[in-house]
Amino acid sequence: MSFVWTIAEQHDGKLRDVSFELLARGRKLADKLGTKLASVLIGDKVGEQAMEELIRRGADEVYSIQDPRLANFVCESYARVLTRVIKTYQPSIILAAATSSGRTLMPYLAIKVTAGLTADCTELDIEEGTGNLLQTRPAIGGNIMATIKTPDHRPQMATVRPKSSRPLPADASRSGKIIAVPVTDDMIDGRATVVGYRKDATDFVNVEEADIVVAGGKGLKKGDNFTMIRTLADSFGGVVGASREAVDRGWIGYPHQIGLSGKTISPKLYIGVGISGSIQHLAGIKTSEIIVSVNSDPDASLHKVADFGIVGDAFQVVPEIQRRMDRRNGGAK
Repeated sequence: MSFVWTIAEQHDGKLRDVSFELLARGRKLADKLGTKLASVLIGDKVGEQAMEELIRRGADEVYSIQDPRLANFVCESYARVLTRVIKTYQPSIILAAATSSGRTLMPYLAIKVTAGLTADCTELDIEEGTGNLLQTRPAIGGNIMATIKTPDHRPQMATVRPKSSRPLPADASRSGKIIAVPVTDDMIDGRATVVGYRKDATDFVNVEEADIVVAGGKGLKKGDNFTMIRTLADSFGGVVGASREAVDRGWIGYPHQIGLSGKTISPKLYIGVGISGSIQHLAGIKTSEIIVSVNSDPDASLHKVADFGIVGDAFQVVPEIQRRMDRRNGGAK
């Protein structure tokens, strides 16, 4: 019996990276508890190779629940499926990603199985002596970190911010069990069906999945100056991010906000322009591979964690970087 579960995510039969990130979290908890780790995969036509990849990335077991009616995420049907397998296998801990589907599914599921749920966790641990899941998340607008536990109900459930941890390296020597769970008609809620997808193009940005993020902060002085951030991000083939202060001032929309009260990112390259680097913002970028800071204040906190710190006026430094990128990309001289 597996006591720690993670909920894998798939789209069009392909696993999302967050599935492997969750396994890294779950592996640590399962090892501390001395128990097994399972990944629950709901979908259709997800190949055995994908399930084996879950095992190579840390799972001991994979519960495969495949049916054409489960190809697309429908909260009501997915909750029915999970309610059935939870009652059958009785896990102690269930982790899901704090994605749009995870944030929709897990509260609905928690009510169905009479469990507690802590959303948007940044850290997880096991309490010594009790085995309770310690779930840490930002509270009061990100100004404090609260650690929560649900000692009286099982399973203990939490959603985890995408990009807040790195997947474990694939280990070809790992072996595990793939368990096919049969789908019955009563596990499908016929009241809801997917007829298509709509992406809101208004200020849409997926900073969590971007390889390159160029972010602006209070040092830009006004919203109009985000134009140079957008242009630079385009030159790098990246997306635009922002500090909370820039968003609070109305210079740019919330989807761009990075930090404990925004998005957690893990790009290959992060460039922060005019961002001093509050604790909340630094927590949102700490897993970035390369961090570049542009700030006129030599004592800015972001400089201290940056791989490359440029002390200078953003309105001189960014245009110079832009000129060099234009030359590199074959544009203006």
